[in-house]
Amino acid sequence: MKAITRKPVVRQFELVEKLKRYNPNTDEDLVNKAYVFCMKVHGQQLRESGDPYFYHPLEVANILADMRLDHYYIITALLHDTIEDTLTTYAELESLFGSEIAKLVDGVTKLSQLELQSSSTPQAENFRKLFLAMSNDLRVLLVKLADRVHNMRTLYFIKDPERRKRIAQETLEIYAPLASRIGITKFKDELQNYAFEHLHPDDHTNVMEQLANMPQTQQLIENINTDITKVLENGALKVQVFGREKTPYSIWKKIQKRNITFEQLSDLMAFRIIVTNLQECYQALGLIHSSYIMVPGRFKDYISTPKANGYQSLHTTLIGPYNQKIEIQIRTQEMHEVCEFGVAAHWHYKQKIKDREAVNFHEGTQYSWVRNLLEILEHADNPDEFLEHTKLEMFQDQVFCFTPKGEVIALPKSASVLDFAYAIHGEVGNRAVSAKVNGKQVPLRTEIYNGDQIEIATSRQQQPSPSWEKYVITGKAKAQIRKFIRTKQRDQFLELGRTLLVKALQKEGYGFDEKVLTQNIKEGQHNNAEDILISIGEGTFSVKEVVKYFKPQTIPTVDEEVIKVKPQKIAENFAKIPIKGLIPGMAIHYAGCCHPVLGDNIIGVVNTGKGVTIHTNDCHQLALIPSENGFLDLTWNEANNEDLFVGRLKIIFINKQGALASITSAISKCGADINNLKIINRSIDFWEIITDIGVHDKDQLQNIQASLRTLNLVSQVDRQ
Repeated sequence: MKAITRKPVVRQFELVEKLKRYNPNTDEDLVNKAYVFCMKVHGQQLRESGDPYFYHPLEVANILADMRLDHYYIITALLHDTIEDTLTTYAELESLFGSEIAKLVDGVTKLSQLELQSSSTPQAENFRKLFLAMSNDLRVLLVKLADRVHNMRTLYFIKDPERRKRIAQETLEIYAPLASRIGITKFKDELQNYAFEHLHPDDHTNVMEQLANMPQTQQLIENINTDITKVLENGALKVQVFGREKTPYSIWKKIQKRNITFEQLSDLMAFRIIVTNLQECYQALGLIHSSYIMVPGRFKDYISTPKANGYQSLHTTLIGPYNQKIEIQIRTQEMHEVCEFGVAAHWHYKQKIKDREAVNFHEGTQYSWVRNLLEILEHADNPDEFLEHTKLEMFQDQVFCFTPKGEVIALPKSASVLDFAYAIHGEVGNRAVSAKVNGKQVPLRTEIYNGDQIEIATSRQQQPSPSWEKYVITGKAKAQIRKFIRTKQRDQFLELGRTLLVKALQKEGYGFDEKVLTQNIKEGQHNNAEDILISIGEGTFSVKEVVKYFKPQTIPTVDEEVIKVKPQKIAENFAKIPIKGLIPGMAIHYAGCCHPVLGDNIIGVVNTGKGVTIHTNDCHQLALIPSENGFLDLTWNEANNEDLFVGRLKIIFINKQGALASITSAISKCGADINNLKIINRSIDFWEIITDIGVHDKDQLQNIQASLRTLNLVSQVDRQ
């Protein structure tokens, strides 16, 4: 277990003094009262680290005090576990601290209760409930994020490795993106790095060792800081310049995303320039661009078009002093605090307003994502779909485009014109027939770029088609399209099922009566008669079984009295297959030329008498296949994720003792097995091998690639 240096817990007078330094109007008596109450009710409770339990709420309060939040947050943090872990009641908190604080503590308690269910409840359902709980007041989420930050700092004290991994995964997939969405970069970075350390310990160690082997980096940062400062001061600007290495997690993600090794990373450093006012941001940009070589295509203006979470800054990438590629961010002090502390900073800059009601977390463009997710929740078919679409909304970089009236629409990078239509309104998306981008007619699938002005033409006769889902990447658009297609298909299956049942009943001499179906659903798998008809239309329930409901069955008793008996309904079992769009039982084969795995974009090639061969969409062999074979647009049935797929990698590595063992060990630690390994090229300096690896999905294969790239001895890893 990793050794952890414990710092002294914050003391009562230190916390109060910290609050009074940035907010003289702090209710000191109420904070002291909450501090004493927290220590009293948690009593002799201990954490898994062996520390007194009340250390935890004190540290959570201290984290929020570092963000200069008011005493409502601090008191909520001090009391956030009292209802959950002690005999304290809501009524008691309301009596002692007021209704507002009691409601906030109750909100955090509900989120904590969801967290405890995670081991037995699907993550998607937990997240749906979490979002509904926090959407009423984002202050609840802010306290919960601070609680998660402190828990991640002490995660090593949890002895169960599976529990540690589950908490880390949940942190990376849900809490870090939520921190990013409310603009708290400080929380996001810390949560990502702790999660990375627990989920990929070997990769984390490799990245940290690589950084440690670059002792000149810190000196280089100081030298570049000095150089940039001189350039700006010579231009009569008074600035602050801060340089830093990028975080271990962001470095690992770059290695994974760009398909490169650590040595090939050229932009490991980032610099922030803090100026006095908005005008000086652009003056500093001009001085920087006139003094250094700008990397084309890497300038972004998030001041004139802020991100959805309120983030503002100028971004540019340069070939700076000492010929190093460096990222530069230019912002004012207020912009910097919004970047670091998000909604907390928004409140801080509004706290001079006497009317606290003026601080409304549900107003403003930076919180429009909350409304978007509520809309997705309305249209999603189930919690898993909601989680999938929500991740699409939270994880991607953004581009900014404009309506004909000049309204700014923020969308994920690589979004299409159709995504734009759905971003305006669901009905605009459903009825979209064509579009103009910058005055030019374009297809709906056209990718949009920063600064595009887009005009959508609609028609009442237009309807979404299943193929539209391939052209959109936003969760909102996917949810709307899927809902429409589901509704349309449901109507079609309902009509087909009714027709099939009526015909089957006519052959037996019976008439259709919906009441008979309704009487027979109580013991079965359907909710109503309509569901039975739809299942018949889909082919997932036998029409013969339903016909039995209409046949009177009798059993003579001892007294020869006749008793009517309802027939038992027997649902047919259909074998699950990993591909949607194919008939159950159809023979499928995975192409040996491209080795598709779960998560790849795929296409099916029909081979008469032999079934369907599955290829990746970009497989080079597709161009050689005659068109008369027939091609099928397919998607994966991700609910059936128990199969193993063969992923093929080509690895080039340095020829030295133990190299092959290190590679096989890294693959094994990612939870995968090597099925086959072939040496295709061998020299004095390098080996080149092809290896087939059994994986569950594309994500696992990408993690293996990223893990291999963190090894010093690996030169190149490519998928075959």
